[in-house]
Amino acid sequence: MSDYVVTARKWRPVRFEDVVGQGHITTTLRNAMAAKRLAHAYLFGGPRGVGKTTTARLLAKAVNCSAPVDQNPDNTCESCIEITEGRSFDVLEIDGASNRGVEEIRNLRESVRYAPSRGAYRVFIIDEVHMLTKEAFNALLKTLEEPPPHVLFIFATTEVNKVPATILSRCQRFDFRRIKTDEIAANLRAIAQAEGLVIDDDALHLVARRGDGSLRDAQSVFDQVVALCGTSVTRAKIVEALNLVDQEVYFRMTDLIKTGDVKGGLALVDDIMTAGHDLREFLSGLTEHLRNLLVARTTGATLLIESADVYRHRYAAESEAFSVADLLRLQHLVAGTDSALRWTTQPRFRLEADIVRMIALPRAKDVGELLRRLDELAASGAGTPPPHPASPAPPRSNSGPEHPVSRPAVVPAHTPAPRGAAGAGTGELAARWNEVLAEVRTKKISLWPALENAVLLGIEHGTVRLGVADDFQASLIMKQRELLGEVFHKMLNVQLGVRAEITGIAAAGETKAAPFPKSPVNGAPADDHPVIAAMKRELGAEPI
Repeated sequence: MSDYVVTARKWRPVRFEDVVGQGHITTTLRNAMAAKRLAHAYLFGGPRGVGKTTTARLLAKAVNCSAPVDQNPDNTCESCIEITEGRSFDVLEIDGASNRGVEEIRNLRESVRYAPSRGAYRVFIIDEVHMLTKEAFNALLKTLEEPPPHVLFIFATTEVNKVPATILSRCQRFDFRRIKTDEIAANLRAIAQAEGLVIDDDALHLVARRGDGSLRDAQSVFDQVVALCGTSVTRAKIVEALNLVDQEVYFRMTDLIKTGDVKGGLALVDDIMTAGHDLREFLSGLTEHLRNLLVARTTGATLLIESADVYRHRYAAESEAFSVADLLRLQHLVAGTDSALRWTTQPRFRLEADIVRMIALPRAKDVGELLRRLDELAASGAGTPPPHPASPAPPRSNSGPEHPVSRPAVVPAHTPAPRGAAGAGTGELAARWNEVLAEVRTKKISLWPALENAVLLGIEHGTVRLGVADDFQASLIMKQRELLGEVFHKMLNVQLGVRAEITGIAAAGETKAAPFPKSPVNGAPADDHPVIAAMKRELGAEPI
């Protein structure tokens, strides 16, 4: 039988100082032991492979060690050796996933009564405690709250949210952190040196990143690449062994974006497919690559980038070629592609289309520079159209006093009308319609689009008749008739009602009413305004 032991077991920490990335927890536990303030129950929560069970075993050894050194187990006494080899009667490890029923917990409650055979404590370690049933948790409550003085409970779980609050309230909770890539790389470097392996920093960081915050996962990948490469490990061999997308592929992608090489983008997709890479893994790596460029561009530093030094320098240099807006837009496109690949039946075609879109994407304009240029344009007066001449009012009728008629003539909103029988104040209302729209927009913006598309049919018996296209617009206007009445009174100093009528297409022989003007600025139609023209020219804006 082979004596080979995997790295995660062979190099399991034997002192609290050896636990990687969890100093806030190990220091607290050692201080509690020194001050003799140990709790009767602890809950260790956090991601997989970050040291929860290892720390639980260290604590069990430390409290039972016959000759602890600075609150660390000496690992040489009989108690420490028995716990390390898993044959101690004083330390019982239970798998919560396979011993989750109420009967198992009842058996545990019976064994709690017995005093330790060798050490000072009987330690019960329940791994994946969140897998226990509701009945099992209930059976554990009383014992957990008032255990015998010689009992110590340690629970470990990756899903603290599934542990009942009644259990949490009886434990001291410690949250284990995701381990940093640099800390994992340092641990692997020490292991490689101890075993006489030659591995460069670039390769170490690649293995550490594959662990995704889990030291155990990274050590498993480390074993895999050593099995392939032997005593000399290089980045190229790791990429080959794990069929990873090389970092150079992502730099090649951003180079294609910089040069606008669409043909090269299609060739890149073909290379990815030929190499058999997972497309979503490629997109995940591209997202991280763009994130690193964004970090370097916004912070001017690379401290937040988890990569080897050689790549950090490249990120600092490459980031200067992109604006923050460009990088954000690219990340948004990549996220959309990643989501779409879950459902598409032709993932390659979708990836090719989106890669071409990213490469052909025009660079974002600097908004501040655009606004500055617009201010200069406005200050110079260039492009400002002359004001529209007012239409002369027709002569007043001398036929009699003013009185409303049953069917007033339809008057275009932009043409002033006399205050007479055919339209009392209609022209004045049309002339000040933009002020009405502005006032309505400040008070009820949801009403504003319906008024913009309305047609003035006239003022009849103190009621403003507005023609609209459909029931929805009519209902919207009629629900806010009190608000409109207040606005009309403010503008015209007269009380007016409102009636919305669905006009649709004008009947034969009738003159179709002209719509109100679409919010001109300084009397100029919107399409002719210099700001609108500049947005079309600089940003490619289109009317909607």
